Amino acid sequence: MRDRDSQDKALDRFNANDYLRFIIPSFIGILLFMVPLSYDGEISIPVALMAGFVEESLKSGLPVIMTVLLLFVAVLSTVVTYVKPEWALKRSFIKSLFFVHPVWLLTRIVGFILAGMTLMKIGPEWVWSGATGGLLLYDLMPLLFSIFIFAGLFLPLLLNFGLLELLGTLLDKVMKPLFTLPGRSSIDCLASWMGDGTIGVLLTNNQYEQGFYTKREAAVIGTTFSVVSITFSIVILSYLDLDHLFVPYYITIVVAGLAAALIMPRIPSLSRKANIYMVENKEMKEPTDSGEGRFRLGLTQAVKRAKKNADLRATVSSGVKNVFDMWFGVLPVVMALGTIAVIIAETTPVFDIIGMPFIPILQLLQVPEATEASQTMVIGFADMFLPAVIGSGIESEMTRFVIACVSVTQLIYMSEIGGLLLASKLAVSLKDLIFIFLLRTIITLPIIVAISHIIF
Repeated sequence: MRDRDSQDKALDRFNANDYLRFIIPSFIGILLFMVPLSYDGEISIPVALMAGFVEESLKSGLPVIMTVLLLFVAVLSTVVTYVKPEWALKRSFIKSLFFVHPVWLLTRIVGFILAGMTLMKIGPEWVWSGATGGLLLYDLMPLLFSIFIFAGLFLPLLLNFGLLELLGTLLDKVMKPLFTLPGRSSIDCLASWMGDGTIGVLLTNNQYEQGFYTKREAAVIGTTFSVVSITFSIVILSYLDLDHLFVPYYITIVVAGLAAALIMPRIPSLSRKANIYMVENKEMKEPTDSGEGRFRLGLTQAVKRAKKNADLRATVSSGVKNVFDMWFGVLPVVMALGTIAVIIAETTPVFDIIGMPFIPILQLLQVPEATEASQTMVIGFADMFLPAVIGSGIESEMTRFVIACVSVTQLIYMSEIGGLLLASKLAVSLKDLIFIFLLRTIITLPIIVAISHIIF
């Protein structure tokens, strides 16, 4: 009763403006990141639609802009890291952007070199062709550049005005027993599902840096809940000529994805991550009630959070910093690691060899054209679209269906999500990502094949 009374008194202290500070920004954030709209025959969320408009408007110039940006990042990172100018080290934001570990400095330099070679078509064709460096510089990088503008600017609407506090309290009793995660992680999944997996990673990284997630929780969310968007799922299905199977296809993805989400946090390497916070967050509170009391507690925390962010200038500044953090910190890593991964996939038999153990597994599961399908089981680690490209020539509709589902549920793609995860502050290494990718494939494949046999 005492808890209920204290919550009632807390709610009584808030006026209409306090509630509006929570409701209006959170509502706008939900509209921008989670409500799908149909525009010009395309279904997507407003943030992705705005990014697409910018990308289309600047299409011819974006590869040049990207290359210049990567040059700027490489040069400034080298100067700040090794020369250590006083003007840079005194400014915490500049220091956080450009004072980096030598490994990441090398990655930024390699990212620029590969972008420059691709833009100028210098060096071997296998570096800059449309299937390798060109895929990154002309297709993915402009998309990420555009998404980062709006995702970065508008992320504070989701993060800083109480929505996560309310949902975290309401969903805590669902998320913790099922996925060993706090309730606020549900927003990461929804933003990814409705919009783009990159948005989920950015949300997770931001919350981890603020001390709302532990190392283990952030790693689990980033590698499990940054799901492939509905939009991209439709693209994969269309490419494999399976549009008529969208409903069973998406049901299969959801079932397999939930199975992976239930299992992955409970087994290595994710289960072995430390349950410690990156920074101490004094705002963290454990939900202590249920039913109506839980809603009241969540609402109280949400309005309190919103009241702390009444300064419009601070909110805009936070959004602008997000954009620069993504541009300078993430894009060079994606260009470097993504290009290298796709080059390996396109020019060497590495992924074919790694995929060979899947031949007897697929034969045991009675998947037609098992040998051809085996090549698609691991090549998705390089780029999410490669399994569909290779699998499009397979005659069996069931096999193409399996490939479509597996490619979406694997989640870890070095040309996008994998590169973003490595560029983030999350406690995941390249070794972790390889292991998680293989585990997700092993967990989801039998489920997908079993449902496929029912459908076909």
